Amino acid sequence: MEWQAVHRFKDKLSGTIHPRKFHLLLLCLCLFLVVGGLVLAGYAWASKKVTLMVDGQEMVVETRARTVGEFLQAQQIQLGPRDRVEPEPATPVTEGMQVVVRRAVPVKVTADGQTLELVTAASTVREVLQEAGIAPGGKDMVQPAPDEQVQPGMTVKVIRVKEEIQEIEVPIPYHTRRESDPELTRGMDRVVQAGSEGREKQRWVLVYHDGQEVKRYMEDRQVITPPVDRVIRVGTLQEVSRGGRNIRFSRALDMIATAYSYGTGSHTATGSRVGFGVAAVDPRVIPLGTRLYVDGYGYATALDVGSAIKGNRIDLFLESEAQARRWGVRRVKVYVLE
Repeated sequence: MEWQAVHRFKDKLSGTIHPRKFHLLLLCLCLFLVVGGLVLAGYAWASKKVTLMVDGQEMVVETRARTVGEFLQAQQIQLGPRDRVEPEPATPVTEGMQVVVRRAVPVKVTADGQTLELVTAASTVREVLQEAGIAPGGKDMVQPAPDEQVQPGMTVKVIRVKEEIQEIEVPIPYHTRRESDPELTRGMDRVVQAGSEGREKQRWVLVYHDGQEVKRYMEDRQVITPPVDRVIRVGTLQEVSRGGRNIRFSRALDMIATAYSYGTGSHTATGSRVGFGVAAVDPRVIPLGTRLYVDGYGYATALDVGSAIKGNRIDLFLESEAQARRWGVRRVKVYVLE
């Protein structure tokens, strides 16, 4: 090709230049081509320093190889079917070039309930997933991280992450508010407002890893109906007037009162003799020995018990069976005296 170019150049100039000058010019051109070819050939076969990296080991080698493929052959490096070399084997060798040989290693990839076994020369986990045709989604987790270097025998796991939105309505419990009432005797209380539950709409995010729920968190909440407090008036009155006298008490009880007389015996459960002013009580409600004032009866002391006297019940002693029958069964207010 080069000599054909010379002949074409010769034919073009032969008609315009003096023959002696023409031959001199032609001789110079031929010398230029010969010297240039020798220079190029010398460069191609000149010794060059190349950095070779194989399996993480680095060395500097002097070589006269013209291509990366020839260089590897000269170093007796055989490439397996899955091994990778950078740059490509056909690349010309240049001074200071770096040649990297990556040996293919076994790797396992687990995703979507399946495990693939690969032999790969990929350098990072991301490249392994690309070779396996597995594309992690935006929220999916990759272990180890995509930029981690591949190690022989490593297992790469892709965890599919899915989020589900769930909206629910839940009750809002009401609170009980107690308010002091100086007109209500101490120990007594009265409900003046019944409480009612409210309703709240909640927006939850459910997080799944490979189809299994791993956590949930509330993203938003909105009150639909507010709750209504239960209001109780609590008595604080500790003094009442009875028969022209002021009676101070620590608490007051609403009780069912019956009456009994001598027919049940002459002594109380505490060993005292029965008589007017003796009351039988449930010791779990009123301790024995407690002084009382009972509306409609008067002063009394808790000194006796009875098998039928349980809870907020009281049995009052009267002098005769007739008086006890007239008393009957009635609801009374019992004041526990200070």
